[in-house]
Amino acid sequence: MLKFLILFICSATPLMTSCSQGSRIETETHIAAATPTKNSNKQLVVIDPGHGGFDIGATVKSIEEKALALKTATLVKQYLHQKGYRVILTRSRDVFISLSKRTAIANDTKSKLFVSIHYNAFKNPQAKGIEIYYYNRGSKWRQNASKKLAELVLDGMIKTTGAKNRGVKTGNFHVIRETYMPAILIEGGFITNPQEHSHLSDQKYVEKMALSIANAIEKYLKT
Repeated sequence: MLKFLILFICSATPLMTSCSQGSRIETETHIAAATPTKNSNKQLVVIDPGHGGFDIGATVKSIEEKALALKTATLVKQYLHQKGYRVILTRSRDVFISLSKRTAIANDTKSKLFVSIHYNAFKNPQAKGIEIYYYNRGSKWRQNASKKLAELVLDGMIKTTGAKNRGVKTGNFHVIRETYMPAILIEGGFITNPQEHSHLSDQKYVEKMALSIANAIEKYLKT
């Protein structure tokens, strides 16, 4: 995963290449789940906003990865609620949640799928595009299901945003490795790329991207 040590991050906070690469001291867990507006019998989905608290993620100018991931995840939750799905966020505010706690939330609630949301950064500002990771070991069923989910989500995001397609990739990240259900990790664009930074600063763009994720999740759950 392309993550560069961006110097804009507060020097008092260690840079994170990705919350997938190692947990820190566990702090308060905050789970947010609202009542869906439609059929309460629909499946439960866990959405994981990457980073949080002292784990800022990548930061460039006005964008902090942890805040953008939370904004996107909250919008995905909102759109899924409108479709009648039950949704849990691993965090609904700016707190640090360990990797083990994130996966425990998904596993303990027996959610149907797990989606972790992140944004990319790289030393070369020309790097751009959206990519999605899944874990390709263990249960063949979960591998195939995770790959299918990743493909549906990526296809929807690219069609909606017009961003460069960096493809579906395999990764050994904790949150997609240690979950029991189909799981993916989204990298929704490079905040170090000037054009994508501009897009990701636009509320309407983030809303469109979040809606495309929610639509793809519903498409997956209905197949």
